[in-house]
Amino acid sequence: MAITAKIDIQNAKGTISRYLYGQFAEHLGRCIYEGLWVGEDSPIPNTDGIRNDVLAALKKLNIPVLRWPGGCFADEYHWMDGIGPKEQRARMINNHWGGVEENNHFGTHEFYRLCELLGTEVYINGNVGSGTVQEMQQWVEYITFEGESPMANLRKSNGRDEPWKLEFFGVGNENWGCGGNMRPEYYADLYRRYATYVRNYGNNKVYKIACGANTDDYHWTEVLMREAAGHMDGLSLHYYTIPSGDWFTSKGSATDFSEADWFATLRNTLKMEELIVKHSAIMDKYDPDRRVGMIIDEWGIWCDVEPGTNPGFLYQQNTLRDALIAGINLNLFHKYSSRVKMANIAQMVNVLQAMVLTEGDKMLLTPTYHVFEMFKVHHDNELVELEFESPAYRYGAESIPQISLSASKDSEGKVYLSACNLHHDQPVSLQIQVDGLAGDGVKASGRVLSHTSLNAHNTFDQPELVAPVTLGGVSLEGGVLSFDLPAASVAVLELA
Repeated sequence: MAITAKIDIQNAKGTISRYLYGQFAEHLGRCIYEGLWVGEDSPIPNTDGIRNDVLAALKKLNIPVLRWPGGCFADEYHWMDGIGPKEQRARMINNHWGGVEENNHFGTHEFYRLCELLGTEVYINGNVGSGTVQEMQQWVEYITFEGESPMANLRKSNGRDEPWKLEFFGVGNENWGCGGNMRPEYYADLYRRYATYVRNYGNNKVYKIACGANTDDYHWTEVLMREAAGHMDGLSLHYYTIPSGDWFTSKGSATDFSEADWFATLRNTLKMEELIVKHSAIMDKYDPDRRVGMIIDEWGIWCDVEPGTNPGFLYQQNTLRDALIAGINLNLFHKYSSRVKMANIAQMVNVLQAMVLTEGDKMLLTPTYHVFEMFKVHHDNELVELEFESPAYRYGAESIPQISLSASKDSEGKVYLSACNLHHDQPVSLQIQVDGLAGDGVKASGRVLSHTSLNAHNTFDQPELVAPVTLGGVSLEGGVLSFDLPAASVAVLELA
């Protein structure tokens, strides 16, 4: 099958913010402890307690922003428990995630050290569900105030003289559910109150994010925009791809699935576009200038946990199917980047759709990691016009688009195309007219992520089973880019 398309690199459609490639690390299962933090005394090589192998891998992704400490954990987290000498820090029960003990050895100072080592900006979620206005105000003061104050002095006594930057702050998390089971009318008023005390100290300006809707709760978005849009910079949205479509019995296996399951999972992933469009329409009504960003700060595939693991740890494997889910979503975020200003995949290490999996001192990179590494060329590029009509991918009585594409141009004039072939067994040939290319010396090249098995995944015995390789057969002649895209694949091409 052949598809024709057209890219006009002179027709810019806005900026693909690097923040669309944000990450999320919650105190959940083995994400923080073992995944990121092993402690200064660990035999696993580390820098100030943060494991070096994971750090080196994540640095290659150029992570723009990291969300922490939750998730549901955020609305039970009391930040003062996580500062000061580690042996004196209060211990707590992680009620949401496995009922295990949280020793608070990884707190504000350790998180900022991690972000410093990664070179990433900070997105902190505050505690509305079980916390107080004073507690939230004091945390912001502790982090960002430079002068003389009780919280600034406390920070200095804990070894940090200079304030940090706090770029993004979430006023609560999932307050419609684990963050307090609130009605939108109640939370809107509570948000206005709490956000008042998330102050800007000195030159630090906080981008304030309100808790937004769960999936298709359009009433929540309506109320928050009507009652509190003037007090927020961003409004969140959470949507997870559930393979089976059933939250409550079996979500479906991460690795043991059929072709029908493959199709259904990608169909469920594509619902993200409907959600973005419908929530955006409500936001446009109250914010026609699109000042308030849609912040999709939890997304990705959520499967049943790996057999034999703690069900509260949400540990799942990561297959070629996950790579397609990542590529589809990232292309959608590009398409709607005039409203979608940040996205944070759930989660970074050892939880849900992770970049990295660890087992003791071993580490592997997942197919999702490779998609983020391939797509990082889009960071802060100009989104350029791309016209194409995807053929239908039919399975039984249903159909979805077979192809997902996105194109951008960087500051040096290089053009990048990200392409996903959703079909489980049909390759496709693409011929793309590229208008506006300068000069005759432009060359085309690409990399592709694919495998002959739909459930192919990297293991600690075979850590490089699914990894990008050079995409063969790429040509650029007479302004026409031609290449073949294998079935079930994700590719990124460069014209330079």
